[in-house]
Amino acid sequence: MSLPEDEERLLPLAQRWPRASKFLLSGWAATVAELATFPLDLTKTRLQMQGEAALARLGDSARESAPYRGMVRTALGIVQEEGFLKLWQGVTPAIYRHIVYSGGRMVTYEHLREVVFGKSEDKHYPLWKSVIGGMMAGVVGQFLANPTDLVKVQMQMEGKRKLEGKPLRFRGVHHAFAKILSEGGIRGLWAGWVPNIQRAALVNMGDLTTYDTVKHYLVLNTPLEDNIMTHGLSSLCSGLVASILGTPADVIKSRIMNQPRDKQGRGLLYKSSTDCLIQAVQGEGFMSLYKGFLPSWLRMEDTLLHKDCDL
Repeated sequence: MSLPEDEERLLPLAQRWPRASKFLLSGWAATVAELATFPLDLTKTRLQMQGEAALARLGDSARESAPYRGMVRTALGIVQEEGFLKLWQGVTPAIYRHIVYSGGRMVTYEHLREVVFGKSEDKHYPLWKSVIGGMMAGVVGQFLANPTDLVKVQMQMEGKRKLEGKPLRFRGVHHAFAKILSEGGIRGLWAGWVPNIQRAALVNMGDLTTYDTVKHYLVLNTPLEDNIMTHGLSSLCSGLVASILGTPADVIKSRIMNQPRDKQGRGLLYKSSTDCLIQAVQGEGFMSLYKGFLPSWLRMEDTLLHKDCDL
């Protein structure tokens, strides 16, 4: 039953426009989390590019000379070789990405939950509906955010290109968007979208199913109650599973997005995500698909601490 117009105007903005308010809240939370954890994301991307076997086809000697580093050594190397503030290189498109992704995912999930799936007769929302809705919402949000993800990945690698004596590709964020658009058209902004949405679907599936399963198990089978300790343990487990499922697709996505391109915007290293997968496994071994796993997991744990704000 709707309220009279005069009474509706007296309601707080959050009650008058709940979805818009939730979108803004989600975007703000994502921005704060992005700024705090972005060095982990930059470190992850640099690790994912280490020892990229496909570069040998272009006669790139950087692959041979680049030292193999772990998470800490990579982060310290960025500070020593490029400067402390370079740990946040690419943070602007990353903030754009999280606003679009988190907001798009939240709005899509709310619509699926309330309109498409609906609750059961006892007002309970089944786990399987939550899983499917979360995966679909993640896919939609990630697809919308792909152009910002593309620019973020390429800007994160600019510091390494400079150290290797290669020319920088962009003067800034907006120049990056304009250059990619001029070279590859609208389709160019969605380079790498297939592994990107695969990662989003896998991460959401692992997150939601593991989080709910672990939380219910702890509440029913241990002395723990539904409190911050239970939520923390559930997030720890769900972040681990989500990282295990999503890291290979993340590696493939980053490499496809960062690969050199011809004047028509076509990739010079990989024909598709499948081709990238095959080249990585054949040239570097199966575990190359898990490069950058540790910073990815640590960053995901922080993100899951405010999961209730998103979903």
